[in-house]
Amino acid sequence: MNNLYPLKFTPICKDKIWGGEKLKGLLNKEFPELPNCGESWEISGVQDEVSVVANGFLKGNNLEELIEVYMGDLVGEKVYEKFGTEFPLLVKFIDANDNLSIQVHPNDELALERHDAYGKTEMWYVVQADPGAKLISGFNRVIDKEKYLTYFKNGQLEEILNYEEAKAGDVFFMPAGRVHAIGKGIVVAEIQQTSDVTYRIYDFNRVDDQGNARELHVDLAVDAIDYRFEKNYRTDYTEIDNVPVKLVDCQYFTTNILELSKSVERDFTEIDTFVIYCCLDGKCNLAWEDQTMIIEKGDSVLVPALIHNFTLSTSNGIKAKLLEVYVK
Repeated sequence: MNNLYPLKFTPICKDKIWGGEKLKGLLNKEFPELPNCGESWEISGVQDEVSVVANGFLKGNNLEELIEVYMGDLVGEKVYEKFGTEFPLLVKFIDANDNLSIQVHPNDELALERHDAYGKTEMWYVVQADPGAKLISGFNRVIDKEKYLTYFKNGQLEEILNYEEAKAGDVFFMPAGRVHAIGKGIVVAEIQQTSDVTYRIYDFNRVDDQGNARELHVDLAVDAIDYRFEKNYRTDYTEIDNVPVKLVDCQYFTTNILELSKSVERDFTEIDTFVIYCCLDGKCNLAWEDQTMIIEKGDSVLVPALIHNFTLSTSNGIKAKLLEVYVK
């Protein structure tokens, strides 16, 4: 069982009506079979969309199969006890070449009751944004269910939504229940619970190639929405070179940002968890035991839980920017 190593996976491309081509240039993704890719699922345990290993002797095996064999050695003992062979997180890159639908995700309790599934809490890290590009996060005023329905039925939903101008490096936490949408011209890295339960509230009256409107879930969304108003929906943080800086710390995942310009040792002995690294810029080396792996821009790597100690380092003056994700 001690022959596990950091795993890379074949990205799963999702063709979306609002997708674009930025993932190819920004994050070195290759999708020759599709002109546009809205989402690149980097690490997925979603049923029927399970990631397949792309490197080493385990190449060709999917993530669910590996958890079945390696169990806590791969994901951590407590994670395995809770989730079994289902990987608890979905990591993806999203390219919004047009506005995404305005939507909301149910919490665990509601998702279990309605869909026998987990809810969806997520976070966004803005990788790139065109000048003036905006996203939606929550409401722009104090509101309740009745007021929301009045605005919605009058075709005035957009008047009560909170729009945020986005720029590279911005972070937005999206707990289940928060109304949200990624706007045109924005690329994000998204970390979320393993769940594909989404309620579309409004889709700007768009139709597909056959002239069909996308399905909406207006009635389901009403009871899933968290109507609380927040004064600040953006996550404030300050980057510190070579120190993991916490962006999100919730019951489902912890995400740090790491600006790397030298060697940094990481020790997860006390946490007992897998660790995911998403390289947003540059490249670095990941060293464990007597082995080394190169992580380049656009790569997502899963470090098994049994590899408690490892080193991240840069060379030749090339820096790296990494998202570091794990489950406590």
